[in-house]
Amino acid sequence: MEVKVCTRCVMDNVADATISFENDGTCNYCNNALKSEKLVYFPNQEGANKLENIFNKIKEDGKGKKYDCMIGLSGGLDSAYVAYIAYKHGLRILAVHVDDGLDAPVTVENIKKICTTFNIDLISEKPNKDQFADLTRAFILAGLPEIAIPQDNVLFACLYKYAQKNNIKYFLSGENFTLECITQAGFDATDKVHILDVHKKFGRAKIDDKLPLYSILEKRLKYKYFHKIQFVKPLYFVDYNASKALSELSEACGYEYYGNKHWESLFTKFVQVYYLPNKFNIDKRKSHYSSMIVSGQMTRAEALEKLKLPQYNEVEMEKELGFILDYLELSRAEFDKVMNEPPRKHVEFKSSIINKLSVFILEQRKKKFGY
Repeated sequence: MEVKVCTRCVMDNVADATISFENDGTCNYCNNALKSEKLVYFPNQEGANKLENIFNKIKEDGKGKKYDCMIGLSGGLDSAYVAYIAYKHGLRILAVHVDDGLDAPVTVENIKKICTTFNIDLISEKPNKDQFADLTRAFILAGLPEIAIPQDNVLFACLYKYAQKNNIKYFLSGENFTLECITQAGFDATDKVHILDVHKKFGRAKIDDKLPLYSILEKRLKYKYFHKIQFVKPLYFVDYNASKALSELSEACGYEYYGNKHWESLFTKFVQVYYLPNKFNIDKRKSHYSSMIVSGQMTRAEALEKLKLPQYNEVEMEKELGFILDYLELSRAEFDKVMNEPPRKHVEFKSSIINKLSVFILEQRKKKFGY
């Protein structure tokens, strides 16, 4: 197969069957991102006014309560900057961090600095280690690409649990346009049917109420319509520049960068720089850099040069991989066997009928509107 690279960004047809190219060589990813930019991203006074109105509404609805809003605090740049913005606007924030034992050391310190400096109350939830590790181990043994699904599901299950407990109606999300406008489609982490089916086939431990999990139905019906919990995405209303945000956070609370996108967790770092490239030939840097190209934070030439560099230090990764395998109780022989086996797809396992319907609707929308 001839490798074809977008002439505007650095997305290509390597391990991506959904990419398409125009006559000028540009791809559907950056074209769709540019089409949506003016509709969703407001890095100007209009955005500042919109955000001020949103925060005023959150404060009004929070009267008589201990907290105005909640944030899932991973220690990564996006959630850290959202916490900083919310603090500057005077919101009373409850932060939830899922401490799965796989945080990078700098992340632990960053979370302390953020919460102490910005007067944020923190709940650090430790999921049942045996069940969480076994569930994650099952996804690896299944040979699936989205092995961080258990981690994502547990995080949101904890967020919803504490939102309900504290009668909080607003989640502040770190989702943004400038660093995430180009992403490849993934599998829905809220599909509990899928999660339990993978575990049934490859897990060992019993999964019970000790490990919080939630379903698509709970997300879309219970919490959205009955508890009326809303997601707010402040970074769509500010001029969000990664370098500028790091500088501001460093000055405000001594925040230290952890090296690259999603490296705040040793596990997500391993997924992005080792597991996906070596098993699926997927290089997540391409979508990260392409997003920055579209938002003007990196040139295409700079991105192409960065892509020539190795993704990780081999000695450092070998040490981190050993730690992760010990945590998961997965032998090196078992792991190597998985890495050498043919990749599996998520569609080979059960999934929720709601998820199937959502995928169908998105496919039909893409056929009709192109995005």
